[in-house]
Amino acid sequence: MSAGAFEKSNFGWQLQQLQQQAGEWLELQFSQFNLPEVSWPSLPADWSWLPPVSWALFWITLGLLLSWLALRLLRLWPEICSAFPSLLGNSAVAKATPLEGQLTPAAWQQRASEFQRQGNYREACRALYMAMLQRLHDTGTAVNQPSRTDGEYRQLLGPIRAGEPYEILLLTHERLCFGTSEPTPEDFRRCQQAYRQISLEAKLK
Repeated sequence: MSAGAFEKSNFGWQLQQLQQQAGEWLELQFSQFNLPEVSWPSLPADWSWLPPVSWALFWITLGLLLSWLALRLLRLWPEICSAFPSLLGNSAVAKATPLEGQLTPAAWQQRASEFQRQGNYREACRALYMAMLQRLHDTGTAVNQPSRTDGEYRQLLGPIRAGEPYEILLLTHERLCFGTSEPTPEDFRRCQQAYRQISLEAKLK
């Protein structure tokens, strides 16, 4: 073996040197107070086992941490998907809110008026949207299903042109679910007019 092949230093030797230096420094400090000598234990000369054990502990700890994170992600996955529908590939489709307690369209319309008086236009617009869904449910046009999306309601209603009353309420609901801006009184007025038109058309049939 050539002279260059010998190991000049290793972790165990460096740790031993560090402990020896620390011990000497402490001994020097204590000698100033005339304290009895302290005998510091020396480390074994062969510390070749320490690096592999350290690496093994590191990888085991990392594996446990990644496993814990994966389990947390799996538990939170339904909430993540509902908060970010784009993860499911349907960012342009808003999920319809389940019909709460099967209120009548008139009851939903009354709620909308109450929210309007309170200045809560978000809930007022949503109440008109729910009134539309309940009307579709009652007439058998689109029986309520909690998982049904606004896009599926469009398919059930057939071709809808921009500006039609159903489209106004569906688009407003999508904006309420995924937009950041708050609805205005003008938004509520459009929804209210759209729902009145839907109600009028239903009476004429």
